[in-house]
Amino acid sequence: MPFPDINPVAFAIGPFAVRWYALGYLAGVFLGAWYATSLLKRDTLWANNKPPFPAPAIWDFAFWAVIGIVVGGRTGYVLFYNFPYYAAHPADIIAVWDGGMSFHGGLIGILIAMGLFTRSKGGSILQSFDLLGAIGTIGIFLVRLTNFINGELYGAPTNLPWAVVFPTDPEQLPRHPSQLYEAGLEGLLLFVIVFIGSRWLGWLKRPGLVAGIFGIAYALSRILVEFVRLPDVQLGYLLGTGWLTMGQVLSLPILIAGIALVAYALVRPRA
Repeated sequence: MPFPDINPVAFAIGPFAVRWYALGYLAGVFLGAWYATSLLKRDTLWANNKPPFPAPAIWDFAFWAVIGIVVGGRTGYVLFYNFPYYAAHPADIIAVWDGGMSFHGGLIGILIAMGLFTRSKGGSILQSFDLLGAIGTIGIFLVRLTNFINGELYGAPTNLPWAVVFPTDPEQLPRHPSQLYEAGLEGLLLFVIVFIGSRWLGWLKRPGLVAGIFGIAYALSRILVEFVRLPDVQLGYLLGTGWLTMGQVLSLPILIAGIALVAYALVRPRA
């Protein structure tokens, strides 16, 4: 499959360049907030016909979301993926424009932001996490597409017909487009599953169920794709295994938390 000739820089104004990667995050927050309004407006979708907060408030949360994602994502990358470097070069920690974000750190950041925001509104924090599970796949899908445009986070060599030779690959080998695998599994497919469950199967009537299903599906998808995605070069495979990656290790707590949330939601009566 030919690599698309898309400039990673969407547009530039003088020395100021805006990359598709940054726009992917912003568009994910905006479209997620837009979709969230349709869920929050339908009281009958929620337990006791009461959403975690009024629909207009989601646009106030959008600012909190950006801060949580950026701070959490950067902190996670520094701690989990390249701590020795940043310990020696602490001034580079704030250089987000040079790249380096962790999904798992960003998830922690946005969960903290959502928890604090919902608490300030007097709503159910568990239901607000369900809301994140329903809309978060949009941002995942868009950001993984921009990872593909950047030619980063690609996979191991393969002879499959959809293999891609990335211009950023020094070896110029056909590789798994692992970014597209993640966009399809963690983004598109998971969105469809949660959309059906939230709209027609009453999943939002059981607080914690959507958040739990999101956690389980994301973790399993990420663990699966990591078997063909190359690990970060500064870490490599862990424990001398030749297959275990930091992404898999960090996804295990999400999987466990997801299972616990689903179990909690199903043993409680449907509201």
